Amino acid sequence: MDPIAQFKEGAKQAWSSFAPTEMVTGSAAQRLVKFAGITRGTTVLDVGCGTGVVALTAARIGAKATGIDLTPKLLERAKENTSITKLEVEWHEGDVEAMPFDDAKFDVVVSQFGHMFAPRPEVAVKEMLRVLKPKGTIAFSTWPPELYIGKMFALRAKYAPPPPPGVSPVSPWGDPNIVCARLGAAVTNVFFDRDTMRFQILSPQHMRVFFEHNVGPVSQLVQTLEAADPSQLSAFRNELEELITHYFEDNHVRQDYLLTRATKI
Repeated sequence: MDPIAQFKEGAKQAWSSFAPTEMVTGSAAQRLVKFAGITRGTTVLDVGCGTGVVALTAARIGAKATGIDLTPKLLERAKENTSITKLEVEWHEGDVEAMPFDDAKFDVVVSQFGHMFAPRPEVAVKEMLRVLKPKGTIAFSTWPPELYIGKMFALRAKYAPPPPPGVSPVSPWGDPNIVCARLGAAVTNVFFDRDTMRFQILSPQHMRVFFEHNVGPVSQLVQTLEAADPSQLSAFRNELEELITHYFEDNHVRQDYLLTRATKI
């Protein structure tokens, strides 16, 4: 198996436990749907849809929503959410770097902290724009590198083995200059905004444990260090808890994120 395919297979397994985060990410989904200008009748693709919080939010206001994700376990939960809400969403297991959709199929393509984990940003962007109609909207939420989640990924990288050749880090997706460069001349009217997601939790220690159990890249690292170097695992845990304390107040952790919107030429 080539390194990129192996990386994707690892990601598919690592993100399988992510479903419990929907109680928090659901609050950000409404913000992205409004930011993207989604309305009744809009054809929407939710890339890296996870348990479907954005697609379902769009469907609830009458949009024709489709979701695609690499991880079967998350799609199982998305389908369960569809049944509970009695909404109609079309779900696909698939890869943002090779999506099974026709050119210019959707009015809006969105991603909430999803597409940014594709190993090759240039491939992911090309695919997202390929399936977007001319004059359609691409909109997504990402983590700025200088704030909590961005710093958490930088901390993870400090302790983790280097990624396979050709795999880009996540954090640059939170830098507006890099986002503009990646979208390139294929879009116009690039617009940025910021918002906050508040993760209700009892302590920084609880937050660290939650991430170890439910956030794929952290879970992967913990499993690796448990087997290879327990002292490094202890050091990582201490640094992660210290980082969290800077964003913890009133029993929540503040998670600020970047919103990007652009129009396909």
